[in-house]
Amino acid sequence: MSIPEKVKTGFLPKDKHHFAVIALFALFYLTWTNFAVGFRSDHFVFFLVIIFMLLIHRWTRTFTYLFVFFILFWIIYDSMRIYPNYLLNDVRIKELYEIEKSIFGIHYNNAIVTPNEFFNKHDIPVLDFLSGLFYLTWVPVPLGLGIYFFFKDKKMLMRFSATFLLTNLVGFCIYYIYPAAPPWYFEKYGAAEMYNIQGNPAQLVEFDQLIGYPLFTNIYTKNSNVFAAVPSLHAAYPVVSWFYAYKKRLKATSFLIFIDIIGIWFAAVYSFHHYVIDVLLGLMCAVFSIFVFEKCVMKTRISIYFDKYMRFVQN
Repeated sequence: MSIPEKVKTGFLPKDKHHFAVIALFALFYLTWTNFAVGFRSDHFVFFLVIIFMLLIHRWTRTFTYLFVFFILFWIIYDSMRIYPNYLLNDVRIKELYEIEKSIFGIHYNNAIVTPNEFFNKHDIPVLDFLSGLFYLTWVPVPLGLGIYFFFKDKKMLMRFSATFLLTNLVGFCIYYIYPAAPPWYFEKYGAAEMYNIQGNPAQLVEFDQLIGYPLFTNIYTKNSNVFAAVPSLHAAYPVVSWFYAYKKRLKATSFLIFIDIIGIWFAAVYSFHHYVIDVLLGLMCAVFSIFVFEKCVMKTRISIYFDKYMRFVQN
C-alpha cells in the first residue's frame, strides 16, 4: 500500500529556515540542560521527542511549533531547580498559617482551625477519590483544550498557550518573592526550617491507597519545589482554560471546565496542599494574566508577530 502523495510530501522540512530553528533549539537545550540544569535521562527523552516531531512531518512540526509556549513552560519550570526560591528570600511558614486561620478559620471543638485541618478531621473516602481525580486534571484539561484549538482555531491556541505561559511566569515570580510552605509542611514540621526535604503527597496519599498505586506519591516525592505554595497555579490553570473555552463559545466545554475549577479548588484545600489564600491568589494570577495579555499585549505589535509566526509554522 503506497503512501498518499499529500502525506509523502509532508515528510522532512523543505524550507531551510526550519532546519535553522531546529539546530538552534538543539544547541540551546543541550547546552542549557548539560551545563545549567544537569542533564538527566528524561531530558534526553524530551529532546528526542521534540526533534522527532519537528523533523518527521509537516503536521507534527506544525503541532510542535504551535505548542511552543507549553514547551517553554516545561523548560522554565524544570530550570527552577537551579536556584531554589528559599535561597532568595525567607520562607513563610507560620505566617501564612496564622493569616489563613484569622481569615478563614473554622470554630471546631473550642478551637479555631484552618479549613485544611477541619477536612483532615473529617476524612471521607469519596472525597479522597474525587479530590485525586480533580487534581489530576490540571494537565489534561489545558492540553486537551489546546489540541482542540489546534484543529479548530490555531490562532486561538497561540493566544491561549501564551496566556498559560504568562500565568506561570507571574506565579513563578511570586514563588521567588514570597516563598511559602504548604499546609502539609506546617502540619508535619511546624515552624522548623527544613530545606533539603522531598515533596509530600499529603492527603492525596489516600487516593493512592484507594487505587492501589502510589501515583501521587511518585509525583510529589520527585517535586523539588516544596516552597511554592503561593499562588496555587493548580487553581489558576483551569481558570485560563475556562476563559478561552468561553471566548470560543464552547458552552458545554466551558461548563465542564467550570465544574473542574470548583473540583480543583476544593481538592487543593482538602488535600492539604494549599490554603484558601493560595487558591484565591491563583485565581487573581490567572485573571491578571488574561487581562494583561488580551487587553495589553495583543494591542501591541506583538499581535502582528503572532500572525507572521503562524504563517511560518504552516509553511
